[in-house]
Amino acid sequence: MPIPFLASVLMDGWPSWLPGPWTLTKAGSALGAIAVTKIYASGATCTAERNMHGRVVMITGGTSGIGAATVYELAKRGAQIILLTHHEHNDAFLVDFIDDMRERTNNQLIYAEQVDLRSLHSVRKFATKWVDNAPPRRLDTIVLCGSTLTPPGKSRTETPDGVESTWQVNFLSNFHLLGILSPAIRAQPFDRDVRIIIPTCSAYIRSPSLDKALDKKDWSPGKAYARSKMAMMVFGKAYQKHLDAYKRPDELPMNARVFLVDPGYSRTPGMRRWLTRGTVWGLIVYLFLYVFSWLFLKSARMGAQSILWAVMEGSLVRDKGGKVVKECMVVDCARKDVDDEAIAKKLWESSDKLIEEKEKDAAAKRARAKKREMEKEEDKKERERVEEIEALVNTIKKGKQKDKEKPKSGKKAKNGEKTA
Repeated sequence: MPIPFLASVLMDGWPSWLPGPWTLTKAGSALGAIAVTKIYASGATCTAERNMHGRVVMITGGTSGIGAATVYELAKRGAQIILLTHHEHNDAFLVDFIDDMRERTNNQLIYAEQVDLRSLHSVRKFATKWVDNAPPRRLDTIVLCGSTLTPPGKSRTETPDGVESTWQVNFLSNFHLLGILSPAIRAQPFDRDVRIIIPTCSAYIRSPSLDKALDKKDWSPGKAYARSKMAMMVFGKAYQKHLDAYKRPDELPMNARVFLVDPGYSRTPGMRRWLTRGTVWGLIVYLFLYVFSWLFLKSARMGAQSILWAVMEGSLVRDKGGKVVKECMVVDCARKDVDDEAIAKKLWESSDKLIEEKEKDAAAKRARAKKREMEKEEDKKERERVEEIEALVNTIKKGKQKDKEKPKSGKKAKNGEKTA
């Protein structure tokens, strides 16, 4: 086909039905520029492969966005997936999600545990149940994809524990989870390659200092999100040192490694919420200009590539943990204070203190609520007993009333017979 066409052009000239060469050149250049931009913006693709059969992967935020894409890729490779989600086990969405994921990956080893990152008690309840097992349960990988953000222009919100929402969901609950799971991680056999994956965001670069708390006066959605990601970076480095300091009973080196992964900006529900400012008008504008988000933002699948690389790349076994991964390669950290031990120590201690304080308050609230519930139950039982007694008394009264009426009617009948 191309040869006859070229021959026709040479012999008969340029066809009238075809746009001119200059027009085609401009169109081709534009399409080429769009293709190059899209390929560049999509980032690197994970080329690492690993046999995931038999490996246990625990993941938060695994039901949407980058987390769901990570679950799909790992489940497709045979991993056993444990989804930590705020949904209840009988939630229709969760049931459909798991059924769909099992069908698409041909992997039945996908389960869910209820862990609400907005509740420190929920985190402790699950983690202590996981740790309180002999022998220790197998655990190969932890991926902490769960996070939240407040759209620009929205007001500051708090969790039921009384902590700013972004700080608790993005940092404090993850800190709490890994703190309790630490014995289970350290108890894994030496020949097991354990990896803790902490997704982060380049927003941490503009985070305010962690030396002091973010006051309500200075609070903004951007600062809160950046600070929570910065805290996870600092904690991830400190947690690696915490694991390395442990002396195994077999006196072998620590086999658990922490990796801080920047997936890049992606078209996730969180990003959409940020761009639309959480409003209907913002959503309309987002849909109208969707071509730009498609062009410049990664898909959730491409955003998961660096996480998959951190999970499966074999060469990382030879390195120490605490590395930062971006675009499927180890990179340097953009801020020096991420490695500041003084900041890490202060963050660790203040977080422990805050968790202890909030858990005490929450326990007291639960105790008061339980007491009120018991009092209500007692009042209900007391009312039921009173109603039963009243019903019994009324029955007895009705019976006596009937007994009194019978002799009178009998006398009337006798009087009538005598008269007759």
